[in-house]
Amino acid sequence: MRIRASRSVSLFTGATVSAVVLATVSGCGSQRAAAGGDTDVLTDRARQVAAAWDGSAAAAAWQAGYYPLGEAVQLPRGGLRSQADKQAYENQNFVLRGELPGAGPKDGQVTWAGDGSLTRPLVGADEAYRALVGTRIGGEPRLTVTGAELGEMTMATSRGPATVPAWLFTLDGYATPLKQAAAVPSKTPPAPIKAARDIPGYPLNRLVEIAADGRSVVVVALDGGCDEGPEVDVLETRGTVVLSATVKDHKSSGTCTKQARMQQVTVELARPVGGRVLLDARTGQPIPHKGTRGISSPPKRS
Repeated sequence: MRIRASRSVSLFTGATVSAVVLATVSGCGSQRAAAGGDTDVLTDRARQVAAAWDGSAAAAAWQAGYYPLGEAVQLPRGGLRSQADKQAYENQNFVLRGELPGAGPKDGQVTWAGDGSLTRPLVGADEAYRALVGTRIGGEPRLTVTGAELGEMTMATSRGPATVPAWLFTLDGYATPLKQAAAVPSKTPPAPIKAARDIPGYPLNRLVEIAADGRSVVVVALDGGCDEGPEVDVLETRGTVVLSATVKDHKSSGTCTKQARMQQVTVELARPVGGRVLLDARTGQPIPHKGTRGISSPPKRS
């Protein structure tokens, strides 16, 4: 089993977006030490996770299932036009002025180009609408939904881009629909290795996105506030990409009074992700992806 361990060598901070600070990690192959002796411990742990997953039943299930790695909602072509509409979307403040379709097909096909298809349960238009609006706060501004029909959308998955059944919601004032994925993701297989409880630090918070060419991934990691920022190690095998979050030591003395925050970190890879499983070294599980208003299971009817 060939394993290539990579280490970030530079970090810079950009603009704050919704209280999440954007950062970029670049350069593979350097082994600059992190806090204390954590580097060797995390590298050993990453190797254990990779060895447990490579060739496992869990890996086979992951490669055969439908696991979205992209946003479950796609905005109308060209995006939302006004700041008010953007605010309404962020606040999940929608109003329904029209009727949604009744019971539709129970199942639909998720299709990959050259890699077959998979039948998955579908949520209905009303359930998809409820997932879209969430626990809305009411008031203004609002986006008005005037109807919906079942169609499809293309989104990133663990097996590459897929064509997925989706509800196409028409918005008042927009010529193209807002799309909400309707297919229910496959159940995540049990990890073949237990979580590590004795390793310092925290698991990665979530996967944000995978670059179009698959050569980099964006994840969210915890910054302790008084540290010099998070770093993410990457260990690549034929079937896995194992990520380990660390922080650089801070040199100030005394008690830290700054609040911890989440940072987005871009990690460069030696080769495209492809169908490999993106794993967190500490948990030993696939890194969770929290697509906007994503559907993880059919919402319950009230």
